[in-house]
Amino acid sequence: MPVLRETEYKGRVVWLGHVPAAATIRGNAVETLDLGFSGEQGARHEGVNRNSCIRVKNLYPEGTEIRNVRQLSVLSAEEIEATAQEMGLDRLDPSFLGASIVLRGIPDFTHIPPSSRLQAPSGVTMTVDMENRPCVLPGREIEADLPGYGAAFKPAAKGRRGVTAWVERPGVLKLGDQVTLFVPDQPDWAP
Repeated sequence: MPVLRETEYKGRVVWLGHVPAAATIRGNAVETLDLGFSGEQGARHEGVNRNSCIRVKNLYPEGTEIRNVRQLSVLSAEEIEATAQEMGLDRLDPSFLGASIVLRGIPDFTHIPPSSRLQAPSGVTMTVDMENRPCVLPGREIEADLPGYGAAFKPAAKGRRGVTAWVERPGVLKLGDQVTLFVPDQPDWAP
């Protein structure tokens, strides 16, 4: 019996980004991502393992080697548009946000269940870790190009920052691909 249920929700890949292993999170728009078990080669968050960060400081001392479940940053085009509107912008470029993948068509995307899967026609499959909380790094990129707007990002993006994910099955993801959402087939936790 499968433990992941295919949903009727599909997302169209409308933007792909290569975020180089550099000091910033600014990404470069690309047509394809060749994803292996380590994520995307040469990307900022590439690797099977990573050093722990502030997001898990209540579990490990910062810098502890742990499994890398944040190889990719996946966002919703609709949520980016809502964030831009709240910031007073007509448009928010995904390259400022450290985005690997931007999808259109899955409602309330940031809140899809952890352990959901996003599968493309090629078979490449990404496993969702959890919601990616807003931080100040995208604000710095926004501020560099749009002075006066950077500080507005973090509060505007609350609940709309997308998810982090890791590659469960390698393959190529292409601009325009349609990914299918699979969710865990289990009841909500209600202790």
